[in-house]
Amino acid sequence: MKTNSKCVVLLSGGQDSTTALFWAKKKFKTVMAVSFNYGQRHKIELKSAAKIAKLARVKHTIITVKEYEAIQNSALLDKTSSVNKHDKINKKLPASFVPGRNILFLTAAAAYGYVNKAENIVIGVSQADYSGYPDCRGEFIRSMEKSLSLGMEYPVKIHTPLLNKNKIQTVLLAKKLGVLDMMKYTHTCYEGDNKPCSKCPACRLRAKGFKEAGIADPVLRR
Repeated sequence: MKTNSKCVVLLSGGQDSTTALFWAKKKFKTVMAVSFNYGQRHKIELKSAAKIAKLARVKHTIITVKEYEAIQNSALLDKTSSVNKHDKINKKLPASFVPGRNILFLTAAAAYGYVNKAENIVIGVSQADYSGYPDCRGEFIRSMEKSLSLGMEYPVKIHTPLLNKNKIQTVLLAKKLGVLDMMKYTHTCYEGDNKPCSKCPACRLRAKGFKEAGIADPVLRR
């Protein structure tokens, strides 16, 4: 059953955020989506986000985060770096780790929600398949929820429908929501090409999820 509340969905244009978007549409009466242009090598995902938001009939806003132009330690920001290696500073993290990304994104989404009178934020993070990203863990989300509420004197609630789901379960949730066909418009590949490279960590994880769920990935028919 839908509530009368408003929500802001962080929509990257990928599989997880798209699934989270349609989950939100089932739960909230008014849904808005925000995407971020932070100089990512796979900027093509923004086109996917715009397409998906249009098909979902939700208001879509792209926020530019220029600060990341000065940060080149992540392979997602430095096109000369391999996405298949480790982070240059913390070897326990993948090269695709962007420091503070979800801190900035959630802060911007909460501020956007504040001016639009939306107390709910939906983000498609998963700690089951989080690739070592510390800003995809449940404890981080709860901490941000508290900090944002205190910092704005506004009750912020962060919803994480995929938090404890692996990629197989995420695929099955999309099926349950009746939006598997929308997955053909999503972009997952770190390399930024129109078609998946099938080699980067993101592509491999996505392929594994669809294969083990016994469902053909719609993006391959694009």
